[in-house]
Amino acid sequence: MQDPNEDTEWNDILREFGIIPPKEVVKDETEEMVLQMQKEAAVKPYERMTLQELKDAEDEFDEEDEKAIAIYRQQRLQEWKSLQKKQVFGELIEIPGDQYVKEVTNAREGIWVVIHLYRSCIPMCSVLNNHLSLLARKFPETKFLKANVNSCIQNYHDIFLPTLVVYKNGQIMGKFIGCNECGGTNLEVEALEWKLAEVGAIQSNLRKGTRKKTDDMMMMSSITSTSLQHEDEDDDNATV
Repeated sequence: MQDPNEDTEWNDILREFGIIPPKEVVKDETEEMVLQMQKEAAVKPYERMTLQELKDAEDEFDEEDEKAIAIYRQQRLQEWKSLQKKQVFGELIEIPGDQYVKEVTNAREGIWVVIHLYRSCIPMCSVLNNHLSLLARKFPETKFLKANVNSCIQNYHDIFLPTLVVYKNGQIMGKFIGCNECGGTNLEVEALEWKLAEVGAIQSNLRKGTRKKTDDMMMMSSITSTSLQHEDEDDDNATV
């Protein structure tokens, strides 16, 4: 059988009448690489110029210059769009209660928000604020906030503190209420990181072994807290 890609007069006639498909064009990888290098080289001289310098020199550009600048502008536009999509926060920010809806419920679409409701007189709240400050720097794509509960909710009982709530697109994606649910009095930052990663608020790279360790620590802390609570109840009953 005759090769349809063979360069013959007969194949040319068949192609002309549409009897066989057009000849396959074999891509020359070397040629493509050279063209790409030429394109990049054409753009580089303009990377050091400001937008105003580019505008001032516009009258002196020939057709090749204009093509190169168009490529450069397109690259910068894509970089800018990528930066806009990846908004960076990087710190634990205090907000007053009247900003809750604006900063949390109505946060920009696609942004994960972690809000800590606290009272400074509760030691566990201070521990959580310290850990959240560290995680805010480690995961700047997530919005970490704290608010004194007195400015948000009237008569909120201490037994419910600390309270940690995770939002996305105005919806509650996770909540941890009280000392035990937040990880207990011996909470370490890795354990808190794992808890937030489980609900999707952050993309953690904790290894499996580390996660197992934090889970065990959280369980032990919960058992200890429960035991202490029962001891207090027994003491109260004995006193009565």
